[in-house]
Amino acid sequence: MCGIAGWINIERNIRQQGEVVGEMIGTLTRRGPDSSGLCSFDHAILGHRRLIVVDPRGGIQPMSKKSGEKNYTIVYNGELYNTEDIRKILIKKGYRFRSYSDTEVLLTAYMEWGKNCLKYVNGIFSFAVWEDTEKTLFLARDPLGVKPLFYSFKKGSLIFGSEIKALLKHPFIDPIIDDKGLLEIFGLGPARSLGNGVFRDIEEIPPAHYLIFDKSGLQFTEYWDLSANEHMEDFQSTLEHTRFLLTDAIERQLVSDVPVCTFLSGGLDSSIISAVAAKAFQKTDRVTLKTFSIDYTDNEKYYTHNDLQPDLDSMWIKVISDHIGSNHKNFILSNKEVADKLKDAVLAGDLPGMADIDSSLLLFCHEVRKHATVALSGECADEIFGGYPWFRDENPDQEFFPWAKSIEHRKKFLHPEFKNLPLEEYVMQQYRDTIGRVPKIKGESSEDSKMREMFYLNIKWFMITLLNRKDRMSMANSLEVRVPFADHRIVEYAYNIPKDMKFYGDREKGLLREAFKGLLPDEILHRKKSPYPKTYHPVYTEYICNELKNILSDKESPVLQVIDTNTAWEMIQSKGKSFLKPWYGQLMMGPQVMAYLIQLNHWMKEYKVKVCI
Repeated sequence: MCGIAGWINIERNIRQQGEVVGEMIGTLTRRGPDSSGLCSFDHAILGHRRLIVVDPRGGIQPMSKKSGEKNYTIVYNGELYNTEDIRKILIKKGYRFRSYSDTEVLLTAYMEWGKNCLKYVNGIFSFAVWEDTEKTLFLARDPLGVKPLFYSFKKGSLIFGSEIKALLKHPFIDPIIDDKGLLEIFGLGPARSLGNGVFRDIEEIPPAHYLIFDKSGLQFTEYWDLSANEHMEDFQSTLEHTRFLLTDAIERQLVSDVPVCTFLSGGLDSSIISAVAAKAFQKTDRVTLKTFSIDYTDNEKYYTHNDLQPDLDSMWIKVISDHIGSNHKNFILSNKEVADKLKDAVLAGDLPGMADIDSSLLLFCHEVRKHATVALSGECADEIFGGYPWFRDENPDQEFFPWAKSIEHRKKFLHPEFKNLPLEEYVMQQYRDTIGRVPKIKGESSEDSKMREMFYLNIKWFMITLLNRKDRMSMANSLEVRVPFADHRIVEYAYNIPKDMKFYGDREKGLLREAFKGLLPDEILHRKKSPYPKTYHPVYTEYICNELKNILSDKESPVLQVIDTNTAWEMIQSKGKSFLKPWYGQLMMGPQVMAYLIQLNHWMKEYKVKVCI
């Protein structure tokens, strides 16, 4: 995994401006701590930071290769999981390789197929290829948006980078937010609408899109999306197909020249990944699989059972770790650490995020990085196999994002000056635009149609937010996290599996449970869905209340420009209990909403954000 950045101007010679892109990639050091590179042309400068995972010597970037009179140069962030399959095809076509890196395979694939190379690759990626003879830039992002890619088009220049912080180092781009930015932060945050970078003039290439920039301008194309097809397999065949696809994805993602581990919560998704990985390790005589989990100081003393978090992970982790024979380590995080790291989580993500849900992951990844460079994690299973409670909501006709039912409460936090911003209308328009794109089968039942809408919404919104979180918090620690459930083959297949199969046995993820029967202990197979662990300790809430008090009491706090202080004080006085619904998902309740405001203040301060409405 790596960080990339670049500056293209087809009309003006920028060869001598390398220091600008040098500063841009300087912000991405944690994404790529092992080496850096810069390549300058008259009309393009490409920069790269590298985290070595495969082929230390052969994967150096920027990487250039010639075909006839044409010279191609790539900067690439990601991993291909079918590298050898593509290499064999290209060798048969007469190409020769000087390395075994996936970077050279991807570059060569582009040389052979151009934009159609995206039809061949399976992986997580964002990359740029500059062809100097034709003065053409090709930018692309993976189908599900696992790897980030931001850009700005200003003054005839296309400027791009793996993270927002890289773009803000360019002299053309200022840290400004306008009314649309506020609507994103208060209406949708920590989610973002597809392609929105929150800052004015910064956008993100949406998942499954590529961009071509040449003398004719910018051309955007969506190269992949879900399609609705009748599911023709019986239940037994569906089980076998699901098991094959997921097992294949996990095994492909274990390839690495550096230590690989898994995150293990004791839930179904991480247990499947860890069990398959442990078996693969045993077959290839690798060292014992290392698995890792987190908890919080004295959390068991303050946890109370609830529908959204039915139990704690600890006892289940031991069951599965003993079953697969992994070398397991559990990290106990202090509540003060989690509160203190809220600010670092903002710097990692460039935006206010999921509060302590982010900062705890940041701390966890820091500890895991001491033992491994690559980890596999269970994100995306819930979105594609129906793990969340809103998949089985008894009010399917309600029109809103099911993980953010708090719009009326969110609006209360807006500064009186901005109360007239169309928050509800903006959010509902995003919802309706997405629903309008849902692929359906003509004539299918209204129930099946609604279920497709729910899965599509989750894949295009909720899943991407979690993938963004995982990428930023892990890469801030130079840890590469792979997500087997986000293999586009699995997502394509699962989208068309009928509801009664997905919820086999009248259970969330019933099909997935049945598909891996025999691999996992029964108690793990039948454990009720429990989300990412968060702290329940009242001392965490005290830390957050005190920090927010200090911010509200300081007249220089930049967040005072955009929030209603009376509402914020009410939150402090109630210790978060005045916020009646989750701000986002199942985890962001009162304490997390206060922490979100703390993150918002730190973001505005550190990034010198200017509000221009």
